[in-house]
Amino acid sequence: MFELSREHEAFRASVRDFATREIAPHVAAWDKDHHFPTDVVQKMGDLGLMGLTAPESLGGAGEDGDFTSLCVAIEEIGRVDQSMGITLEAAVGLGINPILTYGTDEQKEQWLPDLVAGRALAGFGLTEPGAGSDASATRTRAEMDGDSWVVNGSKQFITNSGSSVTSVVTVTARTGTRENGSPEISAVLVPSGTPGFEVEPAYDKLGWHSSDTHPLSFTDCRVPADHLLGERGRGYAQFLSTLDDGRVAIAALAVGCLQACRDMAVEYAGDRQTFGGPIGRKQGVAFQIADLEVMLRASRLLTYQAAAMKDAMDRGASGAPSMAAFKQAASIAKLYATESAVTGTRIATQVFGGYGFMEEYPVARFYRDAKILEIGEGTSEIQRMLIARGLGLPVE
Repeated sequence: MFELSREHEAFRASVRDFATREIAPHVAAWDKDHHFPTDVVQKMGDLGLMGLTAPESLGGAGEDGDFTSLCVAIEEIGRVDQSMGITLEAAVGLGINPILTYGTDEQKEQWLPDLVAGRALAGFGLTEPGAGSDASATRTRAEMDGDSWVVNGSKQFITNSGSSVTSVVTVTARTGTRENGSPEISAVLVPSGTPGFEVEPAYDKLGWHSSDTHPLSFTDCRVPADHLLGERGRGYAQFLSTLDDGRVAIAALAVGCLQACRDMAVEYAGDRQTFGGPIGRKQGVAFQIADLEVMLRASRLLTYQAAAMKDAMDRGASGAPSMAAFKQAASIAKLYATESAVTGTRIATQVFGGYGFMEEYPVARFYRDAKILEIGEGTSEIQRMLIARGLGLPVE
């Protein structure tokens, strides 16, 4: 049986205490007002949550942190508020980690101290109106002009991209054409406030009301040549690696959603009285909650097994899994946990009956928030395709 270490469980308790004190009392109001609480971003930084994958030299946790710790933190924050859970996931997985993994020493020193401390946020501009699951269809371009990259194009659904504390967005763009005719895609760091970089009004979303999500546009946006992130032409490969980790992190967010719904459903089914007793004694209700518990346990196991694989690879541990095995585990965890979260929120809402349809009950918010989990960081359809390919099937 797979279990987290005592250190991870102690860390879980500290994050749960933080989420209960600093987030839970305000979630309903933030959700109603579509308010993005930048002060909580700073507090998460103060607690060390933004630096769980970063070295001590940059203000991070160093050997005291790992990818599993990040997943624990995302789960516990997401158990209280999915909006703040995705804010943390994107801040680290999509904002910090690409710079940490592919950045030069100068880029790391320029951007990471503030990002790790929670004083700033970074976004990752990948998705476009015509390029989502098919990221190779990217139309945004970056062309060299003298000693600068000139960026033109647009991005959509970009998290942490337009807040008052956003400092930079990593943008994938075509920087040329390969000999075989395929696009050469690279990643470029575009600082907030750069002329030609416009953050458009925030989306009016179905869920995640308290997260920061914007479309972005670039019109002759000029950044220095040294703002290229990683090798020229390796942007596509870099983003694929970033998404592998992100899929496990999104699975952790789904586990938090499932845990919240399981807890609410059990409590309500024990308290709500009908026909002379609690509704939890009715098999029609009890069996649905039992199914929810099975989905929760399986999702958590798949998620943390994948996270442990990632940590073993990062440590270079003896017997560490192959990259192919990790990719397969990441897709399986993401697929199962996110689809379970959508089903689990439906079950919990049904248990609550008419009250579940009322915004004053948190289960309604989790129901709205869950759907995007099946879409972001690779849709369920993409995960099934990747899993099938991992089995050796020639699926297109």
